[in-house]
Amino acid sequence: MKNEALRIVRYFFVGGVSAVVDIGLFALFAGYLGWPWLPVSIVTFIIGTTTNYFLSIRFVFESGVRYEKHHEILGVFIVSGLALIVNQTILYLSIEILHWHLIFSKCVATGIVFFWNYFGRRRFIF
Repeated sequence: MKNEALRIVRYFFVGGVSAVVDIGLFALFAGYLGWPWLPVSIVTFIIGTTTNYFLSIRFVFESGVRYEKHHEILGVFIVSGLALIVNQTILYLSIEILHWHLIFSKCVATGIVFFWNYFGRRRFIF
């Protein structure tokens, strides 16, 4: 139990750094430069996911324990792909239907998928 609590705390920080990368790039390209939010959010999500993977195997999870490296990376992107669908749905609803601010919407979407990413990775990959 103690190890799991520590792992969650570490993932919270890793997820925070990854979220800053994702949201920061999203804010720059969609918010500041005015690029279309849909493709920008997909690209920044992938960059954030890649950041998260490398930080996670360094600070949170032990890489290569359950699966070979290429299967592990594939698993991370499958779990994250499902999170991307949820992320995009939340962004669409909050931006296009509810007319929330672009960056606020991205923060809400990122916060919601954070939990899926941790538990999906913990349960199915690492």
